[in-house]
Amino acid sequence: MLKAVLIDDEPHNLLNLRRLLEQHCSEVTVAGEAHNADEGILQIGKHQPDIVFLDIQMPGKNGFDVLLALPDAQFEVVFVTAYDQYGIQAVKFSAMDYLLKPVNIDELKGAVSKALQRRAQKDRQLGHLLTVLKQGSLQQDHRIVLPSAKENRLVFVNDITRCESNNSYTTMYLRGGEKMLVSVPLFEYEEMLRPYGFVRCHQSHLVNRRHVRSILKDGGMDLLMEDGSRVPVSRDRKDKVRQELVN
Repeated sequence: MLKAVLIDDEPHNLLNLRRLLEQHCSEVTVAGEAHNADEGILQIGKHQPDIVFLDIQMPGKNGFDVLLALPDAQFEVVFVTAYDQYGIQAVKFSAMDYLLKPVNIDELKGAVSKALQRRAQKDRQLGHLLTVLKQGSLQQDHRIVLPSAKENRLVFVNDITRCESNNSYTTMYLRGGEKMLVSVPLFEYEEMLRPYGFVRCHQSHLVNRRHVRSILKDGGMDLLMEDGSRVPVSRDRKDKVRQELVN
């Protein structure tokens, strides 16, 4: 069983989430609710929950302020939010769960299931999220969590040379020749890594521009990477890719 605290500034969202949990997630018991960050911190201290469902955007202090006020927190976090900007970027970097409002029942059940699994494995991802939030901006020395079947691997963004789609998975190519199969589709990494200089050059390929050695023009258009590999550029992306690489 998971003891939960729900934090959201809109009462109807709290009511809806409580009802969804009661109806579809019998392994969760709601111990407390809060309508703002300060009240949420008090509820967490009072109930010592196993999991917190946390809105990000609230008047005054936001959801991240709650976590920064509790740096030694031992609970799981599922963000429930309509806010999809830098905060969600940080959440994705840490491979943490978030649900966009209105909450989808299957996604809610999936988030609870993963929280149970993380607690069983004592897999702590909150610490990494807090590190990213404290830095306060996107930096090249940020690390990203790459979730695979065996581990959640922390990798520096600039050590990723390219990403290749593998159905609903992504193969990550790392500096030094290592590669990992990661259980996240390529389109999500495109959104996460674009601010760090990654370029979508093909439906199946995303490259780190810092690891592109040259643009090859024999026949079509390929990118020669520093490790010697060649990555195709789709016809409809040629001009955009060339512009992004030379600017």
